[in-house]
Amino acid sequence: MAPRKIIIDTDPGQDDAVAILLALASPQEIEVLGITAVAGNVPLALTQKNARMVCELAGKPETLVFAGCDAPLRRKLTTAEHVHGKTGLDGPTLPDPTMPLQQAHAVDFIIDTLRGHDPKTVTLCPVGPLTNIATALRKAPDIADRIQEIVLMGGAYFEVGNITPTAEFNIYVDPEAAGIVFACGAPLTVMPLDVTHKALVTAKRNAAFRALNSPVGDAVALMTEFYERFDREKYGTDGAPLHDPCVAAYLIRPELFSGRFINVEIETSSDLTLGMTVADWWGVSDRAPNATFMGQVDSDGFFALLTERLGRL
Repeated sequence: MAPRKIIIDTDPGQDDAVAILLALASPQEIEVLGITAVAGNVPLALTQKNARMVCELAGKPETLVFAGCDAPLRRKLTTAEHVHGKTGLDGPTLPDPTMPLQQAHAVDFIIDTLRGHDPKTVTLCPVGPLTNIATALRKAPDIADRIQEIVLMGGAYFEVGNITPTAEFNIYVDPEAAGIVFACGAPLTVMPLDVTHKALVTAKRNAAFRALNSPVGDAVALMTEFYERFDREKYGTDGAPLHDPCVAAYLIRPELFSGRFINVEIETSSDLTLGMTVADWWGVSDRAPNATFMGQVDSDGFFALLTERLGRL
């Protein structure tokens, strides 16, 4: 089977970086057409730089990286340096990138790529706020029918929120954009906190990264050690969740995940629950299903896959 063509839309972020590395390490299953950066965990100037640093860490400087939207559709940008550090990739010391940033805007690249490929052959993989994807859908509504699938990390149901009591960070940063994406009609698969909080980097799993004895293994171990300090204190767990690599892992081994096809709506007007993914898990409304909302992951299988693929870089 030919590898699946994808665009990674991202705001690196240590877990974003691991998601990029996993995708780039899996060319038999995934063809990364390009990486589009968006403002989120840190401002756009850093996310586009971080994306290129990660590509060079992977030994893939030929990867196309585009800068996109620097602010949400209607709101002031909320960032997460308190989790990811001032650079977004605190932990390892990575050299500044030498590979170029592409001249085109990320939104135009998304539109042109979807129009330039056969319908239903390009998958969008947003692992940050959904501003770039929503902007593309607003600028070129015809692309919605051309998308093979949108596989995203965002939202929560049973795990509620990680940036507010009811909202997950990626959705909260730009809820209006999330509302556009969830209503666009393209096939949608969601990796919410309900799944990612079951994919914890324990000390044993982190030691496996370091045992790869490679620049990639060492960098990932340092990233996750830095990143986990916040979540260990916050949740009292044995490790930190690796949110975004769940998207890449699903494309490689979808059998690792299970969930339900349900209706998911985005709250955009309530001050109390802004950015909440209102997931009708129990089917108690009459709203039509619009998303496969994952609820479980085989965490041992996930980390076995991740470690094996990182060892290829």
